[in-house]
Amino acid sequence: MPPGHGTPPGRGTPPGRCDLPARREDARRWRQSLPRRESLYMTLWTFLCGVILTAGLMAAAAYGFLVFFGLLVNPFTRTLAMPTLLMVFILMLAAGRGRSKLRPINDLVHAMHAVSQGDFSVRVDAENVPGDMGELASSFNDMATELGGLEMFRKDFINNFSHEFKTPIVSIRGFAKQLERDDLTDAQRREYLDIIVSESDRLANMASNVLLLSKLENQTIVTDKARFALDEQLRRAILLLEKQWTEKALDLDVDLEAVEFFGNEEMLNHVWVNLLGNAVKFSPDGGRLTVRLRREGGFAVCTVRDAGPGMDEETRRRVFEKFYQGDTAHATEGNGLGLALVRRIVDLCGGDIAVESAPGEGSAFTVRLPLGES
Repeated sequence: MPPGHGTPPGRGTPPGRCDLPARREDARRWRQSLPRRESLYMTLWTFLCGVILTAGLMAAAAYGFLVFFGLLVNPFTRTLAMPTLLMVFILMLAAGRGRSKLRPINDLVHAMHAVSQGDFSVRVDAENVPGDMGELASSFNDMATELGGLEMFRKDFINNFSHEFKTPIVSIRGFAKQLERDDLTDAQRREYLDIIVSESDRLANMASNVLLLSKLENQTIVTDKARFALDEQLRRAILLLEKQWTEKALDLDVDLEAVEFFGNEEMLNHVWVNLLGNAVKFSPDGGRLTVRLRREGGFAVCTVRDAGPGMDEETRRRVFEKFYQGDTAHATEGNGLGLALVRRIVDLCGGDIAVESAPGEGSAFTVRLPLGES
């Protein structure tokens, strides 16, 4: 079969190359566009036929009126009367009907101009506009709604981001200025240096989390997948935080079923480190930290439970939002990005995460990951 045979015009395949998926996709798009083109052409054709037919009837009626009352005596005038009347009525009807037909387009143009100026609250009437223009107006309204939501999210993110970055910077600057004093004791100097180091670590961690979260939010496919032992990864994450839970003398209750998982090991490690780190942070001294891993059908289910102060309904509902920190007592120990990272990674893995919590009863985060095959 010759190249390009049976495909839409202008979609031939260069000699020596056969890109069947691309050709099928082009053909599909071309076929999908046909009904819309036919609909637009039919609308235009119906409009022109209606104008010409109506103008012809009106011109014939006007011509008969003029002839009946003897106003067209001159043969030359009588010859030009019919074409002139027909043209006049066509222009009148086209102008009148065209204005009503073009009004939705004009409204859409004005609305698009408003959106380009940053006004995402503008909407166009889509209910009273039939056909393709109605679909276009409805799609525009949906687009404006989504853009408005993104703009609100962007402003909120920038405000929170600026505030969270400003706080440790101001703290570092303040304690650095204090170190310039000559009357400080060695204990005070060490305390101020520890605070500066702590705030610097917090700032660096926040920058890393922001970059990682930005990368993950623009990622739709998980790459570098491999099969690994999920239970061993959890054990390594627990050992990584040994210093923190040892200082609090936490009682660890760990029960991990042997589970193999196919995914990005480095990415998933962020999930366990953040969940376990939060559990340790909010656990009271001498409290219990419970970690469970088990199979449920085609899923690996991991639960991390602490005996901390728990969360109210508002905090539980917003706990996965960026920069949100419901417990202000621990605000200086985090940046409100850890759980947002966790949720994004779990979503990319095709799983889900849920939280159970109540004031005074601790919190339990449960992650469900599908056990896909390699």
